[in-house]
Amino acid sequence: MRVLLLGANGFLGRHVADRLLADPAVQLTALGRGDDADVRFDLAAGSPGALTRFLNAVHPGVVINCAGATRGGARELARHNTVAVATVCESLRRSSCGARLVQIGCASEYGPSQPGSSTAEEAVPRPGGPYGVSKLAATELVLGSDLDAVVLRIFSPAGPGTPAGSPLGRLAEAMRRAMQAGDTELKLSGLGVQRDFVDVRDVSRAVHAASLSAAQGVVNIGTGRAVRLRDAAAVLARVAGYGGSIHELDAAAARGGLGGAAEHLGIQPGYPYPDGCGSWQQADVRTARDRLGWRPRINLEESLADIWMEAACRI
Repeated sequence: MRVLLLGANGFLGRHVADRLLADPAVQLTALGRGDDADVRFDLAAGSPGALTRFLNAVHPGVVINCAGATRGGARELARHNTVAVATVCESLRRSSCGARLVQIGCASEYGPSQPGSSTAEEAVPRPGGPYGVSKLAATELVLGSDLDAVVLRIFSPAGPGTPAGSPLGRLAEAMRRAMQAGDTELKLSGLGVQRDFVDVRDVSRAVHAASLSAAQGVVNIGTGRAVRLRDAAAVLARVAGYGGSIHELDAAAARGGLGGAAEHLGIQPGYPYPDGCGSWQQADVRTARDRLGWRPRINLEESLADIWMEAACRI
């Protein structure tokens, strides 16, 4: 099976590439902006015609799109997350390869959820920020393209390679600095937020399964269990061997100028989470089980242990 992978150098893309390379039945070609891509091409700036010619030459059976941006202004997010997907869809429509498209979406497309609820694919999306809006627009382009396509809405990926700017990445870095400095007290804001953390290696398995399946439409990829960041912090402390105390700042303290004594995980209590999803998000994963034959295997403790191993290496 010939697979064209877009965005192979990103957090998710690297793990998807590893998974595909381990399958002897897959012939993988990576396309991206970096020098280490098999083919250099900027999806946000390149023309559909140029990409169509490449598709006709390579003739992949599956195109997996892990490319995109998670940070930046609304214009940059729209260019990398929406315009780029429009280019991919138009190129596939023009191409003679007839490839299946696996598009990587995200839970930010849903926006805030009712605490205690599980978000199913039928939920009406109400993204709470420009990132979610740009990803939702990409999903709508894919669903309206008449291509053989599936969109995997990934909830909160964790594990090896977790970006340092993500909540779990910042949490590990804050704990590393506290241990290095011998601090016996760690003050953190936003620990009440709850997210459905799914290991990135399980995500790569889901992508592989989706590329082989006939599933179409939207499929959630998560664990089906929301975890409070406060509980994740406690697990990380145990994994790291941090014996100090962890205190959560309330909203007033987080805004009150505690300076270097406080660690902000990109979250302010009482304010929207940077992903636009509010205080709670949990996936309904029955569709992934029924249509992809996929279930998560790696627990959060293992994901956090890998995150900590990478953070500890920076000491």
